Amino acid sequence: MNSVQAVTREDWIASPRGALSGALDVPGDKSVSHRAIMLAAIADGTSRIEGFLEGDDTLATAAIFGRLGVRIEAPATRTRIVHGVGLEGLQPPQRPLDCGNAGTGIRLLAGLLAGQHFDSVLIGDASLSRRPMQRVLDPLARMGAKIVALDGLPPLRIKGGQTLQGISHASDIASAQVKSAILLAGLQAHGTTIVHEAHPTRDYTERMLHAFGWPIEFSPGVASLTGGHRLRATQVSVPADFSSAAFFLVAATIVPGSDVVLRRVGMNPRRTGLLRVLRLMGADIEVGERGEDGGEEVADLHVRHAPLRGIDVPLDAVPDMIDEFPALFVAAACARGTTHVRGAAELRVKESDRIATMAAGLRSLGVLVEETNDGAAIHGSPLRGGSVVSHGDHRVAMAFAVAGQRAEDEVRIADIANVATSFPGFEALARSAGMGLRAAG
Repeated sequence: MNSVQAVTREDWIASPRGALSGALDVPGDKSVSHRAIMLAAIADGTSRIEGFLEGDDTLATAAIFGRLGVRIEAPATRTRIVHGVGLEGLQPPQRPLDCGNAGTGIRLLAGLLAGQHFDSVLIGDASLSRRPMQRVLDPLARMGAKIVALDGLPPLRIKGGQTLQGISHASDIASAQVKSAILLAGLQAHGTTIVHEAHPTRDYTERMLHAFGWPIEFSPGVASLTGGHRLRATQVSVPADFSSAAFFLVAATIVPGSDVVLRRVGMNPRRTGLLRVLRLMGADIEVGERGEDGGEEVADLHVRHAPLRGIDVPLDAVPDMIDEFPALFVAAACARGTTHVRGAAELRVKESDRIATMAAGLRSLGVLVEETNDGAAIHGSPLRGGSVVSHGDHRVAMAFAVAGQRAEDEVRIADIANVATSFPGFEALARSAGMGLRAAG
């Protein structure tokens, strides 16, 4: 797929144009791209990253390591050559490090920088500055880190020169970001760092540490490593992002006559909960021959329109689809019957309160949604036209672009500029697949 300039306009108009079709290439996985840059920067030697996501969030992470003295070349779109400086080779930054809108970036960097010899300050945009960090800061403090954050919010002021000690941390929150921050701090800690999870989360950090040569033991729900080793440069191939593919999985499912193939999508089992849930709802999605990109399983996904029914989303699927819930809410709105979501309190502290934001938007389109503290009941019904506000949340904006394909009239989606954080070129790819989506004007 050719590179497409990021959309910077503020509103979209979404409307039905008929069936979706084609073979689509969605951008590289954001989570893998963040981690590839970080580990390549502190590895010994030169790493090459193919399939890098050219999104605002990952570009912010790459820029931060440039300010920390790491030379990063971009010889072609979606390619990065990173000249690693080793775990002790990062240089003191001359100004605060701007993570933009990247929650993954700021939380993982808090762990990575906690054991460095210099002071640093992590900042972000208005949205990121409202996102809670205490659940990362508390275990890092137990390791010996000194990080100051007013009311647990960014900016994060990290005091360098601290001696870190490995800990055993039992997490009652299903968060790959918390786990990853602790493991990255553990690289610089004395002794062993262990993270136990009540519900297994994505293991991108564990897999990538292994790929870079760091001894690590992990299985669903537990990860363990010991400090004092080295990272070795390697080649990373970033798979297509399942979270980005999710919008087209749902769109092709709910729009009659649709027939779409999504190519080389990352199939990490800790990421594909939405695939399982859509199939339980009746979706027609075939998984093609499986392969591997950069240690991650990939496959083509062939999706055709199918009528959906409401279900109770299995609790054990929730951690494996936490970023896909905006898309699921739209699928549920188009299903026959009621879909119940529980155990998803994490959605309250994403780029927006995704439960409240999706519920408000769907209600404005005529759908009955009952909120709970950790989820919602979505009663399937026809979607009418109207106006919704994404509150700067990229996944919410794209979810309502999908909803507009089944609405009775146009859906205006406000505040969509942050789509470029995870899916540059979404508007153009959506139109190429047959979706009705245009800039408001």
